[in-house]
Amino acid sequence: MPKILESIREQLLETARRQIARNGYGGTTIRSVAAECGIAVGTVYNYFPSKDMLIATFVSEDWRACIDSIASHGSDDARTHLRRIYDALRAFTETYRTLFSDAEAQNAYHAAFSQRHRQLRAQLAALIEPVCGDGDDRAYRSEFIAESLLVWTLEGKPFEDIYQILQGLIKEREEQK
Repeated sequence: MPKILESIREQLLETARRQIARNGYGGTTIRSVAAECGIAVGTVYNYFPSKDMLIATFVSEDWRACIDSIASHGSDDARTHLRRIYDALRAFTETYRTLFSDAEAQNAYHAAFSQRHRQLRAQLAALIEPVCGDGDDRAYRSEFIAESLLVWTLEGKPFEDIYQILQGLIKEREEQK
């Protein structure tokens, strides 16, 4: 069994992250990551079975950190809570804008996109639901807000415009206070 060293794993992830930002999906290869790290290509495969798994690992780790950051700051104030979510999403999407807009990456991940999108939306909806009141349509409203935040954040819409649109969905909650 190959020897697995955690510092090499982290070095591979950081190097791939930099290369994706600099060179895009197509310009990043297992060979280029290995060369920049000063290790053999076979060593990379001891940690990650493919380039896609290498990329998926650092993107999912960063997404988990984003979600954890949002969850660690509870707020009863809908505006503050949604602003925190928006800011975290903006930071995440800016970090990965090159990857998200890369045609080769879109082709490579097309099959998994719908499933991952539903998972992301569900995670965000769970964080949004507390500001959606207690009505029968609470789950729907939190899903709608999550989807809206995902789309509008990627489009670069300002938070004030987004919040103005979403206020009607959270108004019931604010009136209960």
